[in-house]
Amino acid sequence: MTEDARRRAAQEALFCEAILAKTGDNVLLDTLRGAPSVTAWQHYPEGDVYDRDSGAQWYYHCHDPSPGAREHGHFHCFLRPDGAQGPVHHLVAVGVDPYGKLIRLFTVNQWVVGDTWADAETTIALLDRFNAEVGRPSYLVNRWLTAILSLYHDDIVALVRRRDEVLAAHTPPQGTPAREDRALEVTSQIEADLASSAAALGLS
Repeated sequence: MTEDARRRAAQEALFCEAILAKTGDNVLLDTLRGAPSVTAWQHYPEGDVYDRDSGAQWYYHCHDPSPGAREHGHFHCFLRPDGAQGPVHHLVAVGVDPYGKLIRLFTVNQWVVGDTWADAETTIALLDRFNAEVGRPSYLVNRWLTAILSLYHDDIVALVRRRDEVLAAHTPPQGTPAREDRALEVTSQIEADLASSAAALGLS
């Protein structure tokens, strides 16, 4: 990913946040808008978001809160290269705090999302196809998420490769495949901060 492309992606993500902030909103509030309550493990929005042109798909959910946790929940991002009825591949998860601010990117073991397994290089080849710029449930959230995956493209590539390294080195209980071992959930992760990334690219 070139620096110019990363700068454009950072500008896009900042723009989406700025427009939402004008009405006191953020990507988390806009994602959960209309939900009567927020229930751990439930997908928001109901039925997920899917772009039939690109094959991009995502949903947001949170886990049971733990004391002192920074993260409210995360966006699980997928790609369906062969359309809605075809296989679905998990790309990365995007964690945000209670104010909708980006705090981490991470990959997960296969059992976590139950996707169709694809090795690192196959998964990496799908990254550039993620474009969720559909109108619902929030055009700005969709644009923001698309921009985040573009801005952190190279980091996600490294995370996906690390995922496969961790799985290859993992020793699960006898008779349990590594990708089904529930003792291994997060396979790689990095902290991420949009403002810091933008500043590093000369943006304020």
